Amino acid sequence: MKSALFVWGGWDGHEPKQCTDAVAPAVEAAGFKVDIADTLDAYLDTEKLQTYNVIIPIWTMGEISGDQWSGLSEAVKGGVGVAGWHGGMGDAFRNNTDYQFMVGGQWVAHPGGCVEYEVNIKRTDDPITQGIKDFKISSEQYYKHVDPSNEVLASTMIKVEHCPWIPRCEMPVLWKRMWEKGRVFYSSLGHCAADFEVPEVLETIKRGIVWASA
Repeated sequence: MKSALFVWGGWDGHEPKQCTDAVAPAVEAAGFKVDIADTLDAYLDTEKLQTYNVIIPIWTMGEISGDQWSGLSEAVKGGVGVAGWHGGMGDAFRNNTDYQFMVGGQWVAHPGGCVEYEVNIKRTDDPITQGIKDFKISSEQYYKHVDPSNEVLASTMIKVEHCPWIPRCEMPVLWKRMWEKGRVFYSSLGHCAADFEVPEVLETIKRGIVWASA
Protein backbone atom coordinates (compact mmCIF):
# COMPACT_ATOMS: atom_id res chain seq x y z
CA MET A 1 0.00 0.00 0.00
CA LYS A 2 1.25 3.48 -0.85
CA SER A 3 1.58 6.08 1.90
CA ALA A 4 1.02 9.83 2.01
CA LEU A 5 1.99 12.47 4.55
CA PHE A 6 -0.13 15.62 4.97
CA VAL A 7 1.63 18.49 6.77
CA TRP A 8 -0.74 21.33 7.60
CA GLY A 9 -0.41 24.68 9.35
CA GLY A 10 0.60 28.25 8.61
CA TRP A 11 -1.91 31.01 7.89
CA ASP A 12 -5.40 30.06 9.09
CA GLY A 13 -7.14 32.03 6.31
CA HIS A 14 -6.56 29.14 3.90
CA GLU A 15 -8.22 26.69 6.30
CA PRO A 16 -5.33 24.22 6.37
CA LYS A 17 -6.98 21.73 8.73
CA GLN A 18 -10.34 21.91 6.97
CA CYS A 19 -8.66 21.41 3.60
CA THR A 20 -6.75 18.43 4.97
CA ASP A 21 -10.04 16.99 6.22
CA ALA A 22 -11.59 17.53 2.78
CA VAL A 23 -8.81 15.88 0.77
CA ALA A 24 -7.38 13.16 3.01
CA PRO A 25 -10.43 10.85 2.69
CA ALA A 26 -10.20 10.98 -1.12
CA VAL A 27 -6.52 10.04 -0.92
CA GLU A 28 -7.34 7.16 1.44
CA ALA A 29 -10.06 6.01 -0.96
CA ALA A 30 -7.43 6.00 -3.72
CA GLY A 31 -5.56 3.31 -1.78
CA PHE A 32 -3.13 5.25 0.40
CA LYS A 33 -2.24 4.94 4.05
CA VAL A 34 -2.46 8.54 5.26
CA ASP A 35 -0.48 10.18 8.05
CA ILE A 36 -1.22 13.75 9.16
CA ALA A 37 1.13 16.15 10.95
CA ASP A 38 0.58 19.73 12.12
CA THR A 39 4.25 20.65 12.53
CA LEU A 40 7.09 21.29 10.09
CA ASP A 41 9.23 19.17 12.38
CA ALA A 42 7.73 16.25 10.46
CA TYR A 43 10.43 17.08 7.89
CA LEU A 44 13.22 16.46 10.42
CA ASP A 45 12.67 12.70 10.54
CA THR A 46 14.52 12.11 7.29
CA GLU A 47 14.47 8.34 7.60
CA LYS A 48 10.69 8.25 7.96
CA LEU A 49 10.18 10.79 5.17
CA GLN A 50 11.90 8.41 2.77
CA THR A 51 9.23 5.78 3.46
CA TYR A 52 6.42 7.91 2.00
CA ASN A 53 5.38 7.87 -1.63
CA VAL A 54 4.11 11.45 -1.54
CA ILE A 55 4.11 14.49 0.76
CA ILE A 56 1.20 16.95 0.69
CA PRO A 57 2.22 20.30 2.24
CA ILE A 58 -0.59 22.64 3.30
CA TRP A 59 1.31 25.53 4.89
CA THR A 60 0.68 29.08 3.66
CA MET A 61 3.42 31.64 4.41
CA GLY A 62 5.35 30.94 7.59
CA GLU A 63 9.04 30.13 7.89
CA ILE A 64 10.87 26.86 7.44
CA SER A 65 14.17 26.19 9.14
CA GLY A 66 17.24 25.09 7.24
CA ASP A 67 17.02 21.59 8.66
CA GLN A 68 13.29 21.29 7.92
CA TRP A 69 13.78 22.42 4.33
CA SER A 70 16.76 20.11 3.90
CA GLY A 71 14.67 17.15 5.05
CA LEU A 72 11.81 17.94 2.65
CA SER A 73 14.06 18.82 -0.27
CA GLU A 74 16.28 15.77 0.03
CA ALA A 75 13.27 13.46 0.33
CA VAL A 76 11.80 14.82 -2.90
CA LYS A 77 15.15 14.85 -4.68
CA GLY A 78 15.49 11.21 -3.70
CA GLY A 79 12.19 10.25 -5.30
CA VAL A 80 9.39 11.03 -2.82
CA GLY A 81 6.65 12.93 -4.64
CA VAL A 82 5.22 16.25 -3.48
CA ALA A 83 1.78 17.56 -4.41
CA GLY A 84 -0.32 20.44 -3.20
CA TRP A 85 -2.48 23.41 -3.99
CA HIS A 86 -3.15 27.13 -3.74
CA GLY A 87 -1.22 29.05 -1.07
CA GLY A 88 -0.69 25.91 0.98
CA MET A 89 2.06 24.94 -1.43
CA GLY A 90 2.38 27.90 -3.79
CA ASP A 91 2.70 30.72 -1.23
CA ALA A 92 4.81 29.21 1.51
CA PHE A 93 8.15 30.27 2.97
CA ARG A 94 8.44 33.46 0.92
CA ASN A 95 12.13 33.91 1.77
CA ASN A 96 13.08 30.43 0.56
CA THR A 97 13.66 30.69 -3.17
CA ASP A 98 14.87 27.08 -3.36
CA TYR A 99 11.42 25.99 -2.14
CA GLN A 100 9.83 28.11 -4.89
CA PHE A 101 12.21 26.51 -7.42
CA MET A 102 10.95 23.07 -6.33
CA VAL A 103 7.28 24.08 -6.55
CA GLY A 104 7.71 25.78 -9.92
CA GLY A 105 6.08 29.08 -9.02
CA GLN A 106 5.12 31.60 -6.35
CA TRP A 107 1.91 33.51 -5.69
CA VAL A 108 2.11 37.27 -6.17
CA ALA A 109 -1.55 38.42 -6.49
CA HIS A 110 -5.20 37.44 -6.75
CA PRO A 111 -6.66 40.38 -8.71
CA GLY A 112 -10.23 41.18 -7.74
CA GLY A 113 -10.21 38.84 -4.75
CA CYS A 114 -12.74 36.04 -5.13
CA VAL A 115 -14.16 36.12 -8.67
CA GLU A 116 -15.83 33.70 -11.04
CA TYR A 117 -13.40 32.43 -13.66
CA GLU A 118 -12.96 29.53 -16.05
CA VAL A 119 -10.31 26.83 -15.88
CA ASN A 120 -9.30 25.61 -19.34
CA ILE A 121 -7.84 22.13 -19.73
CA LYS A 122 -4.72 22.23 -21.93
CA ARG A 123 -3.73 18.56 -21.85
CA THR A 124 -6.68 16.23 -22.40
CA ASP A 125 -4.38 13.21 -22.81
CA ASP A 126 -2.74 13.45 -19.37
CA PRO A 127 -3.96 11.08 -16.61
CA ILE A 128 -4.46 14.05 -14.27
CA THR A 129 -6.86 15.86 -16.61
CA GLN A 130 -8.15 13.13 -18.90
CA GLY A 131 -11.95 13.30 -19.17
CA ILE A 132 -12.10 16.65 -17.33
CA LYS A 133 -13.82 19.43 -19.26
CA ASP A 134 -13.33 23.18 -18.86
CA PHE A 135 -15.13 24.37 -15.74
CA LYS A 136 -15.96 27.53 -13.82
CA ILE A 137 -15.24 28.30 -10.19
CA SER A 138 -15.84 31.26 -7.89
CA SER A 139 -12.69 31.68 -5.82
CA GLU A 140 -9.34 33.45 -5.83
CA GLN A 141 -7.82 33.51 -9.30
CA TYR A 142 -4.10 33.27 -8.68
CA TYR A 143 -1.56 35.35 -10.55
CA LYS A 144 1.80 33.66 -10.08
CA HIS A 145 5.40 33.96 -11.13
CA VAL A 146 5.83 30.65 -12.92
CA ASP A 147 8.79 28.50 -13.96
CA PRO A 148 8.81 28.15 -17.78
CA SER A 149 9.96 24.54 -17.43
CA ASN A 150 6.63 23.46 -15.92
CA GLU A 151 4.42 21.07 -17.90
CA VAL A 152 1.14 23.00 -17.85
CA LEU A 153 -2.05 20.92 -17.72
CA ALA A 154 -4.66 23.67 -17.27
CA SER A 155 -4.74 27.46 -17.37
CA THR A 156 -7.01 30.46 -16.96
CA MET A 157 -7.28 33.90 -18.54
CA ILE A 158 -6.70 36.65 -15.98
CA LYS A 159 -9.75 38.88 -15.95
CA VAL A 160 -8.85 41.99 -17.91
CA GLU A 161 -11.14 44.27 -15.83
CA HIS A 162 -8.88 43.69 -12.83
CA CYS A 163 -5.58 43.94 -14.74
CA PRO A 164 -6.12 46.05 -17.88
CA TRP A 165 -2.37 46.52 -18.31
CA ILE A 166 -1.89 42.79 -19.01
CA PRO A 167 -4.67 41.90 -21.47
CA ARG A 168 -4.92 38.34 -22.78
CA CYS A 169 -2.77 37.02 -19.93
CA GLU A 170 -2.98 33.23 -19.76
CA MET A 171 -1.97 31.94 -16.33
CA PRO A 172 -1.18 28.27 -15.50
CA VAL A 173 -3.52 26.62 -12.99
CA LEU A 174 -2.32 23.00 -12.94
CA TRP A 175 1.21 21.86 -13.65
CA LYS A 176 3.70 19.10 -13.02
CA ARG A 177 7.48 19.03 -13.00
CA MET A 178 10.46 17.25 -11.45
CA TRP A 179 12.75 18.06 -8.51
CA GLU A 180 15.65 15.77 -9.38
CA LYS A 181 14.07 12.28 -8.96
CA GLY A 182 10.87 13.51 -7.28
CA ARG A 183 7.61 14.27 -9.06
CA VAL A 184 6.01 17.64 -8.26
CA PHE A 185 2.33 18.49 -8.86
CA TYR A 186 0.70 21.86 -8.17
CA SER A 187 -2.83 23.28 -8.44
CA SER A 188 -3.63 26.95 -7.82
CA LEU A 189 -7.19 25.91 -6.89
CA GLY A 190 -8.24 25.14 -3.32
CA HIS A 191 -8.44 28.54 -1.62
CA CYS A 192 -10.63 27.12 1.12
CA ALA A 193 -12.34 23.85 1.99
CA ALA A 194 -15.51 24.82 0.08
CA ASP A 195 -13.53 24.79 -3.18
CA PHE A 196 -13.24 21.03 -2.90
CA GLU A 197 -17.00 20.78 -3.28
CA VAL A 198 -16.36 21.54 -6.97
CA PRO A 199 -15.85 17.99 -8.31
CA GLU A 200 -13.15 18.94 -10.80
CA VAL A 201 -11.06 20.61 -8.09
CA LEU A 202 -10.98 17.56 -5.82
CA GLU A 203 -10.58 15.10 -8.68
CA THR A 204 -7.63 16.82 -10.33
CA ILE A 205 -5.84 17.30 -7.00
CA LYS A 206 -6.43 13.66 -6.07
CA ARG A 207 -5.10 12.54 -9.44
CA GLY A 208 -2.13 14.87 -9.06
CA ILE A 209 -1.30 13.28 -5.71
CA VAL A 210 -1.55 9.83 -7.26
CA TRP A 211 0.70 10.89 -10.16
CA ALA A 212 3.30 12.40 -7.83
CA SER A 213 3.40 9.21 -5.77
CA ALA A 214 4.47 6.98 -8.66
